[in-house]
Amino acid sequence: MMALQQASAFLVLFLAALLLPPQCAQDPAMVHYIYQRFQVLEQGLEKCTQATRAYIHDFQEFSKNLSVMLGRCQTSTSEYRSAVANLALRVERAQREIDYLEYLREADICLESEDKTLAEKLIQEAEEEKKIRTLLNASCDNMLMGIKSLKIVKKTMDTHGSWMKDAASSSQKVYFLIGSRNKTLWEFANMRAFMEDSTKPAPRKLILTHSWQGTGQVIHKGFLFFHNQGTLNEIIKYNLQKRTVEDRMLLPGGAGRALVYQHSPSTYIDLAVDEHGLWAIHAGPGISGHLVLTKIEPGTLGVEHSWDTPCRSQDAEAAFLLCGVLYVVYSSGGHGPHRVTCVYDPLGTIGEEDLPKLFFPRRPRSHSVIHYNPRDKQLYAWNDGNQIIYKLQTKRKQPLE
Repeated sequence: MMALQQASAFLVLFLAALLLPPQCAQDPAMVHYIYQRFQVLEQGLEKCTQATRAYIHDFQEFSKNLSVMLGRCQTSTSEYRSAVANLALRVERAQREIDYLEYLREADICLESEDKTLAEKLIQEAEEEKKIRTLLNASCDNMLMGIKSLKIVKKTMDTHGSWMKDAASSSQKVYFLIGSRNKTLWEFANMRAFMEDSTKPAPRKLILTHSWQGTGQVIHKGFLFFHNQGTLNEIIKYNLQKRTVEDRMLLPGGAGRALVYQHSPSTYIDLAVDEHGLWAIHAGPGISGHLVLTKIEPGTLGVEHSWDTPCRSQDAEAAFLLCGVLYVVYSSGGHGPHRVTCVYDPLGTIGEEDLPKLFFPRRPRSHSVIHYNPRDKQLYAWNDGNQIIYKLQTKRKQPLE
């Protein structure tokens, strides 16, 4: 420190001799003043040097600490990235497991739904079969095996019409309905009176309140059931004793929109009676639509059940029911041969393969109507103006298992 002060004093004297005028350089007071000022300056420089050194030292420490922290950060970042990558793998694995569990759950739900649907369908089919068996529970187990004979009972000039007895009464009366659109019904006392016009008593003439359409009329327990002319699908229940309309119904299922049989050009709804009661037959949609069979409760005119049958209306000319089985008669061009080529049994006990070839005796034209009477087990038919009875050959059906 002493050496530094001596050097400073020498430097002050040297500068005073060099920079000051001669007279000032020899002045001790001036030289002392300059010396003091240099001391102050020197002290300032010393403080500045110390501050700079301190700053450099602090900066070096900061740099060292920062390097350490950056190293730690890089280590932590690497560890963090590894942890994140590991977590992502675990999340992905967990998602796959969740998706698999969801798939199993949906598969179980689908299986349960399918099992439930199948079970409900089986229950519904069992209930439906039980309902049909209950509906067709009459003690009737016959099936058609052949046409035994033909008897022409009467001959008229009218191509279309129908004739019948009451299918559910012991009455011997015969009813005669001429034409496919009419409202006049003739009532004969018995078959002999019908066959011989001169036989007494004379037939009773009944003028109905409505005209019928087609040849599908039936009489059941004193009531005439017929398709009301001018309506699409209205069935009228007419009381023959009181000569009044007892009730009426609209037959559902698209009835009345097409001819029920191709070779019966005026019949859109064909009614029938057998051992089970009242039925209706009509054509489904389409040019050659399949026949629809409907069971009707005759007391209330309520629909009890309907079946879509495999029998087509194309080339058909007539149909009838016997013991709950539908037999449809077909002919080529309406000129024969006339044969049953489609059979439908709602209970499924018989089919076409169970039947022999069922031919009707050859006739020049197609039948206007063929209706079965369960009382005398015969067919009542109208063919080219001839009123015909067909006697039948039957056998017992196979019992339901």
